[in-house]
Amino acid sequence: MSVYLSAAHKSSGKTVVSLGICGALSAQKLTVQPFKKGPDYIDPIWLTQASGQACYNLDFYNMTEAEIIELYQSKHSLADVSIIEGNKGLYDGMSVAGGDANADLAKLLNTPVVLVVDTTGITRGVAPLVKGYQDFDPAVNIAGVILNKVAGERHQSKLIQAIEHYTDLEVIGSVRRSKELIIDERHLGLMPANETPQSQAFINTASRLIADQVNLERMVDCQVEAEKTSQAAINLVEPKLTVAVAKDQCFGFYYQDDLDKFEALGVKISYFDSLSDQQLPECDGLFIGGGFPEMQLSSLSGNQSLLSDIKSKIEQGLPTYAECGGLMYLTNQITSKDECYPMVGVIDADTKMTPKPIGRGYVQLAPLAAHPWQSVASTIKAHEFHYSTLENIDLNTRYAFEVLRGVGVDNKRDGIVKYNLLACYTHLRNLAGNQWVVQFVDFIKTKKNSL
Repeated sequence: MSVYLSAAHKSSGKTVVSLGICGALSAQKLTVQPFKKGPDYIDPIWLTQASGQACYNLDFYNMTEAEIIELYQSKHSLADVSIIEGNKGLYDGMSVAGGDANADLAKLLNTPVVLVVDTTGITRGVAPLVKGYQDFDPAVNIAGVILNKVAGERHQSKLIQAIEHYTDLEVIGSVRRSKELIIDERHLGLMPANETPQSQAFINTASRLIADQVNLERMVDCQVEAEKTSQAAINLVEPKLTVAVAKDQCFGFYYQDDLDKFEALGVKISYFDSLSDQQLPECDGLFIGGGFPEMQLSSLSGNQSLLSDIKSKIEQGLPTYAECGGLMYLTNQITSKDECYPMVGVIDADTKMTPKPIGRGYVQLAPLAAHPWQSVASTIKAHEFHYSTLENIDLNTRYAFEVLRGVGVDNKRDGIVKYNLLACYTHLRNLAGNQWVVQFVDFIKTKKNSL
């Protein structure tokens, strides 16, 4: 069984409801497979922790419909229930004609939608709201409604009466407004679970409250199949390479299918902590993803042993790829609130945090001759989210990409190339149109064989 959790609009509390449902169903000993629409990293970290299963992103922008269906079916077939969390509102997308919205993804995957409605300041008006969403596209199967942020019993009664009188939709949950269901937010959305020591306690509370206030049995078919329709793929490739990957409170923005691809290619992933480890693990390549290094600047800068080790090994030719937060980490320093913190210093530039977003949204890149991995794609679709900019950039800096849409490093280019390092503000994803993991692994092999 699969359920698509969407909302009438952004900030309806849909993510907290999704976390609670994943946690509550997992507590019933069900295998819950979470998915997230769009390029989001933060919600998948929470959904992974709540469900106990790695969350996968489904994105119309850089995935073909065939890729979306293949990824969804391969993971859904191993689960008792799949929960797909939408982004923004049910019909929100880049195109006014539709085709890339949550509704379109629900139709593509033939998945019923449960609409999460923020009921703050509304009573009878909830009826035309949900009726409008139901009638806007009859091909979308809205199977039920979860009322969220309900003030009390009287408020709940008015909402349910209005929906039952004017629509044929079933109210399958009514979640009361509660301070216990609030997650701290940051400029890119919710605070990542990997930064929050109390994240599991929050998930446990949300799971308990949602289990009490949402009819889970009406939402999903909880009958566990005796046998799953397929078995998990077993990686039979003997690991021959090791890639060190930063994974901690500062760096945690990774697509799970990218990490899966490394392992499918026979690469062992060796995780390290940028705050506590004194040196890199033994490795043939290095991958530092995005995150929020600006929240731990003193600790990052204070780990001088690791900073020196990373700089030395990159200068000695260690194949390295860094994205956004990883790029910032590799510059000379990061300045935040007029305080400067020395960083790795392998990239001759300084990072400055900004109060407003510099780059936020989808991008398109065209590889340039300096690209170290010999990218075969003519254009690459990806995304960027950064509240920082680079200053004092070495005038001789080489770049891997021309920016056709987006900001990148300087509004024209992205992907700083130095030694065997490629560092971007852009977040790449390994898909048919841009098999960057395959290219990076081939690059690592070439450099290792040349030694």
